[in-house]
Amino acid sequence: MSLVALMLLNMSVMSQNTNPKREFRGAWIQAINGQFKGKSTAEVQRMLTQQLNALQEAGINAIIFQVRPEADALYASSIEPWSRYLTGTQGQAPNPYWDPMAWMIEECHQRNMEFHAWINPYRAKASASAQTDPKHITNQHPEWFIPYNNQLFFNPALPECREYIRRVVTDIVTRYDVDAIHMDDYFYPYPANGQDFPDNIYYQAGFASKGDWRRNNVNLLIEEIHNLLRELKPWVQFGISPFGIYRNLKSDPQGSDTNGLQNYDDLYADILLWVNKGWIDYNIPQVYWHVGHPAADYGKLLDWWAKHATNRPLYIGQSILNTVQNADPQNANQHQLPLKMRLQRQYRTIGGSCQWYTQNIVENVGNYSELLKQVYHKYPAIIPAYTFMDDKAPKKVKRLASIDTSDGPFLMWTAPKAKTELDKAVQYVVYRFRKGEPLNLEDPSHIVTITRKSFYRLPLADTPGKYTYVVTAIDRAHNESKPAKKKIKF
Repeated sequence: MSLVALMLLNMSVMSQNTNPKREFRGAWIQAINGQFKGKSTAEVQRMLTQQLNALQEAGINAIIFQVRPEADALYASSIEPWSRYLTGTQGQAPNPYWDPMAWMIEECHQRNMEFHAWINPYRAKASASAQTDPKHITNQHPEWFIPYNNQLFFNPALPECREYIRRVVTDIVTRYDVDAIHMDDYFYPYPANGQDFPDNIYYQAGFASKGDWRRNNVNLLIEEIHNLLRELKPWVQFGISPFGIYRNLKSDPQGSDTNGLQNYDDLYADILLWVNKGWIDYNIPQVYWHVGHPAADYGKLLDWWAKHATNRPLYIGQSILNTVQNADPQNANQHQLPLKMRLQRQYRTIGGSCQWYTQNIVENVGNYSELLKQVYHKYPAIIPAYTFMDDKAPKKVKRLASIDTSDGPFLMWTAPKAKTELDKAVQYVVYRFRKGEPLNLEDPSHIVTITRKSFYRLPLADTPGKYTYVVTAIDRAHNESKPAKKKIKF
């Protein structure tokens, strides 16, 4: 038996009965790395299809796709120009024409994955020397922007900037069926060479420090985006993926036992305030270090987030490369994925992971994708229920029946009636039980599919016998309906 096969076998034994029925399993697909830049429409679609297929096979159920890298658009926008990270030239439409966000939403939903539109709120130019389209907002309102470290940023202190960002979010949410708006770790820019962000002339009296003032500027935006989404489409989530350290212990007695850059003090992102106020709907700190890191130990950070950020769903941002490049301290023959998954799943307050970044899964770096597929994501998972958004489950499916067709036998049903969008069924879970097995819907090994379709093709080459199939409905807040049952004999 090969070392890889033995590793898989050992992990499979260790993970038995540990796969949760509910788990967020996300992945980021970035644009700012230039992977799409200047490629033809067909080439980008082929690349994305390959990535989505690999992610689907690895059990991913949510895609976080970068649609606004620098006040631009990887979608058809009347507000901001086409991104240079798509066509190579800002303002130049793709040819042949297509809308990447609309295409991705359809492709993700066909694969039963959520689509989270990832925007950067403040970055306007990733490089000061980059050419901008005349309609780019930096040309329309240059007084709104502050240069820093060879980049250009919206001034977070200006109400006009917040209003503009709200306008962009409104445009996305009203025209596209996105499941979430997502922001990552870029709020005030990362400190460069000890240089302070040059906003002294905007500083307002009445705050104890400039830091408090800056945090308030960001807080205003986060609260406003939260309120906006609740007003426009109350089922659209608002997620943040902050830098992995909130505060160090030396800065705050409640901080983590770490020694690194801090969200609160350096990026002016008070993520715990947003969690505790309920302004965001999920939190994915980027815990990109390994177990045993001298300045930011993965295990210590996991424990800290699990204990301090519990008012909203907490998922963990995973660095694939960091994970596979570091050995388990107790087992030099394997990397740290088994250890990290074991640590993560021991906390009830941690509801899943998000993988950075997608191409590593496509390439199966360190056998990572195969391990997800065969061990850690062996069974499908439903995203945790967002009962703070809506705690009313949809009604059960109707007219569940087994029907023989020219293409073989199908299990078919009708969507339940719904009075509001939040009551509407958007997914269905199909379970299967052999005769005599208890109908335990909490055991994910009985899930044969999670689908957005109202039918399931029954397997032709199934083991002869009697089975009970169970179908439930899932709404936009991931609440699950009561079961509908159908006995079938093969």
